[in-house]
Amino acid sequence: MKISYYPGCTVKTSAKNLENSALPLLGMFDIQTEELDDWYCCGVTFSQSADNLMYQLAPIRTLVKAKESGNKRLLTLCDMCYNTLKRSSLVVKNDPEKQQTIRDFMYLEKTEFKGDEIEIIHILSLLREIGAEEIKKRISRKVNNLKVAPYYGCMILRPREIAIDSAEDPRLMENILNTLGIETVDYPFRSDCCTSYQIVNEPEIVKAHTKKIVNSIKKRGGDIIVLSCPLCHFNIDEIQKQIAEEDESFETIPVLYFTQLLALLVGIDPNVNDFSLHYIDPRPVLERKGLL
Repeated sequence: MKISYYPGCTVKTSAKNLENSALPLLGMFDIQTEELDDWYCCGVTFSQSADNLMYQLAPIRTLVKAKESGNKRLLTLCDMCYNTLKRSSLVVKNDPEKQQTIRDFMYLEKTEFKGDEIEIIHILSLLREIGAEEIKKRISRKVNNLKVAPYYGCMILRPREIAIDSAEDPRLMENILNTLGIETVDYPFRSDCCTSYQIVNEPEIVKAHTKKIVNSIKKRGGDIIVLSCPLCHFNIDEIQKQIAEEDESFETIPVLYFTQLLALLVGIDPNVNDFSLHYIDPRPVLERKGLL
């Protein structure tokens, strides 16, 4: 199966290990990703102003390129890219007047986009489609009593019209991991926002929230945290290091992209994970649990 692929900016820089683990993983299930020839930053966050249509130009331009690719589906790995692209497509689809205004701004584009020509799909949804039983057939490593804490954040669960799972009780990652024989940790902050860009102006808020999340997981015996969002990864991974430097009693937990964990389980070259990009080194835990 061929599917168009939108990487976005972060996946090409600080989150290269997300892309480098995800694409070979999909290749094992005969999914051929075709990166768009011409793509733009998605804008990072969806505009909170209903009439700020200029903010929609970057994501819509990328969706125009996706339509021109000839594929009906567009894959994203980044939660924020998914949220922005999906919500922008709904603006165009649900409001003909705004659609025309955006089209007028984009008069140099030869292709028209009406909002429903491209299905935007997140990597976790695609893995759900592949099916946990199919993934299980590829497992080549036996883990030693590994307890995994899935963390969803907010961007793939809210608002309801773009959610890939329940905002209150998501189970997509748990369902896959449990089928693979891996125990998951159930804790109350799985779908909390990581506090997003508060890291810029209010880092103490991020530290407090990260500490709450990590301590909750630690209390329940979690060994690693898995997620799919590069910003969540930064806020939880990097901030843990800062907390540990300030509080010697704080115990850190390594953070992996969900695709990194699956790549290790199915025997893809561990080097794709580039653990040098992690602030909390996951290798000691992974070695102890039989994954390295």
